Amino acid sequence: MTFVLAHLSDPHLPPLPKLRLRELASKRMLGTLNWRRNRHLIHRREILDTLVADIHAAAPDHIAVTGDLVNVALEAEFAPARRWLETVGPPDRVSLVPGNHDAYVRSTAKRFAETFPEYISGDDGVLGFPYLRRRDDVAIIGVSSAVPTAPLMASGRLGSTQRSALEAILERLASEQVFRILLIHHPLRSKRRYKSLTDAPELIALLERTPVDLVLHGHDHVHATIRIETPKVSIPVIGVPSASAFNDHHRPSAAYNLFAISRSNTGFRCEHRVRGFMGSEEVVELREPVVL
Repeated sequence: MTFVLAHLSDPHLPPLPKLRLRELASKRMLGTLNWRRNRHLIHRREILDTLVADIHAAAPDHIAVTGDLVNVALEAEFAPARRWLETVGPPDRVSLVPGNHDAYVRSTAKRFAETFPEYISGDDGVLGFPYLRRRDDVAIIGVSSAVPTAPLMASGRLGSTQRSALEAILERLASEQVFRILLIHHPLRSKRRYKSLTDAPELIALLERTPVDLVLHGHDHVHATIRIETPKVSIPVIGVPSASAFNDHHRPSAAYNLFAISRSNTGFRCEHRVRGFMGSEEVVELREPVVL
């Protein structure tokens, strides 16, 4: 039996609602200026809708969404984001983690959890991070790196409490024959400090002790593949462009990942495909499938 997982990230749902004057008295002022200057030209709803339609045509068993559903975390952004996510799939078929834009300012930092509780709960029904969901032979673990930050900063952090809970989950899974997937918004390695996961060294050390089989992230809006080498396994860490981006001269257009996971004689086999936009408003296969 093959389990197919689709992965998309950073939809940055357009359009941006009108801001009230009091809502501009924060980091949102810079974010709104950035949106009006260039981001509104890049993030297009019709591109996002076409990408999601292609995902549905692929009929995956499950869909992972790794954050940044909204832009500057206005109260008015969350209800439309919930309606959009429901078009992607129901909570039992979609696993979600937040991005830095979903926790853009402290005043609405709790709105993400209040808006998407069923999408960020584990099989035990407990809301919060880390969560654990089992689907066939696959264990999906979601963590939150989303924290409010100062203007011009887009960094993230798990914190010691979440890391300890994550390690406990991975220790329990270590004796089971399951394919372990970690969902996180921020990449584990970043060239830009202002966009980095600040406790990435601690998370990498944790994964070296209690590894997973695959890490999926967003945040940088690019295709990315690195590997974390551990004494037991080599862990692929894979990022994806924004799911709504088109004609961005600095980053790739919208795309998503497909992972076909099946048992083999030596454990598990994971085949990775990428579909997205390249030069036209049609979703195409961007490269030959590879086995991770």
